Amino acid sequence: MQDQAHAPRGPGSDPSLLLVDDDEIFVTRLARAMEKRGFVSRTAVSVADALALIRDKPPAYAVIDLRLEDGNGLDVVEALRDLRPDARIIVLTGYGAIATAVAAVKMGATDYLAKPADANDVTSALLSDREALPPPPENPMSADRVRWEHIQRVYEQCDRNVSETARRLHMHRRTLQRILAKRGPR
Repeated sequence: MQDQAHAPRGPGSDPSLLLVDDDEIFVTRLARAMEKRGFVSRTAVSVADALALIRDKPPAYAVIDLRLEDGNGLDVVEALRDLRPDARIIVLTGYGAIATAVAAVKMGATDYLAKPADANDVTSALLSDREALPPPPENPMSADRVRWEHIQRVYEQCDRNVSETARRLHMHRRTLQRILAKRGPR
């Protein structure tokens, strides 16, 4: 039995946690790490699996990957928010764009973390006080990365049309093509 002093505090002191990610190794490892922190974890590797688990027993906490093989993690966020409005939901993704973060929060996510995030980052986000500002990140995005994220967001909003994106960003099309051909800065 868990010591109450180490159990996570939250909605009704319910330590139930749903982890949704299509990377089975990652989600299994994260589940073990979160159980060591007092959570009772269940895992899903698809939107369909996650929705079934939510209908069965909506968890108090959830960490949901945004891009899953069978759909969008925001569908899981919306379903959980409908069934359990007090749930603390973290959207975790490798595609950390500002537009996606805004969409996740509007859908009902409590916070948004970009991969790679470890169990400590996830625990801090799940248990943070809603009223207080979180501490500044240990490794914030560089200015080059923020610029690259903005370009990627506009590019996606323009349906991946390079000419239209270049026009909206007031940028030469070839310059934009060179930027898009490179990997994003760290």
